[in-house]
Amino acid sequence: MPQITVDHSKFIAFDREEFARDLHGAVVEIAAAKPEACKTQFRASEVTAFGYEDPLDNGHAVVHVTIGLLAGRTDETKARLTEAVLELLKKHIEDDGSEVLHASAEIRDLDASYRKFER
Repeated sequence: MPQITVDHSKFIAFDREEFARDLHGAVVEIAAAKPEACKTQFRASEVTAFGYEDPLDNGHAVVHVTIGLLAGRTDETKARLTEAVLELLKKHIEDDGSEVLHASAEIRDLDASYRKFER
């Protein structure tokens, strides 16, 4: 915990390593997570479809960040964290003017059944 997943269009210029470092710092500061508990997976999508446009035109890029936290954070804390995520996306995704970026973030409570192990 936290479990962080970043789904994004493959073709965007995205500094994932720096984003992850900054994101982990924000999660620690805002949601009181432990630095060593922060884990982020990036999943690049080959095809991103938007409306009725041809997905191969690459006119629209999508990034969605999901952060799963153990229950107990207030709605205010979750909102602060999602706002911080969006600001970090603005900072770490290059805006070359070639596509429209659709960025979003959400915080969800991990289910009570959540368990983990480490080797």
